[in-house]
Amino acid sequence: MPKFLLKVKHFQRFNRAAFLTKYSDATLYSDTNDWYGSHMTELHGFFPPLTPTGKSSLMPKMPWYYSGTLLTVEYRTDPANVRAILPPKLDLADDDPGAVAFIWADWQSCSEGGAELLDPVRSQYLEAFVVVRCQYEGVTYSRCVAIWVTKDFAIARGWFQGYPKKLGNIAVTRIFNHGKASPRLENGAKLGASVAAYDHRLASAVVTLREPAETNGFVNGHKMLHSRFMPSITPGLGNSLDQLIAMGGVDADLGQPWKGDAELHLSDSQWDELDSLLPVKEIIAGYYREVGVTFNGGALIADTSNPTI
Repeated sequence: MPKFLLKVKHFQRFNRAAFLTKYSDATLYSDTNDWYGSHMTELHGFFPPLTPTGKSSLMPKMPWYYSGTLLTVEYRTDPANVRAILPPKLDLADDDPGAVAFIWADWQSCSEGGAELLDPVRSQYLEAFVVVRCQYEGVTYSRCVAIWVTKDFAIARGWFQGYPKKLGNIAVTRIFNHGKASPRLENGAKLGASVAAYDHRLASAVVTLREPAETNGFVNGHKMLHSRFMPSITPGLGNSLDQLIAMGGVDADLGQPWKGDAELHLSDSQWDELDSLLPVKEIIAGYYREVGVTFNGGALIADTSNPTI
């Protein structure tokens, strides 16, 4: 008899009832769970996606190290414009409440060990952000109210820190010490910058450096006060996460700031509000500075989260 027919006859003699009597459903599921339980692994990662190794996490755990340059244009708008973009529980700064800083940052960043530096696509990015000042319970803070970045890990890191980051296209003139394709850090050096999102130009600037300065501005000179929130998955129930946090860099390693004249042009698009929110009334000054800083967490100021919704 062919072997396949022997197998069929053997299958026909299989006693299903006896099998189910010996191995009940509960026993089968219990044995299955025990088997899988003994082979389950813990998932790791500071941010999604989580994997058994944690290597796929969009960003590594803190601390995070930053080295780069800041090109800043400070200007004044009507204080009512700043008031309109602040949450009700925050107040305007007492001094120069309409002051705004528009900052272009050219960053190289890494985590402990610096592995990202050897794969620079994972460490280098640009951002353009808008900072105002505010007060909470009598303390003056800086607060980022708009920001665009060029990499996904920078967006995730920003949302964790309460920065309202969006994806954008950003460019800024770099200073090198050799060749004719770069300005030098000296009187008369001109640096340009721009930011666009969804193919719409939102801001452009030109800064002409004049002289060394004591600081690179005052608007972005305080600890940041940011809002971290996440709406409930159920519509209409509010925020599951709703926190007010303060943070700042440590181990600051700062280069000589330069000050100069500045031009700044803002626009809106159908997807982004900028000129309509914080229009330029008066230019204060432009600044350039090389900076290095470490971020290793912040402080919880207020928490109205409701994790049950």
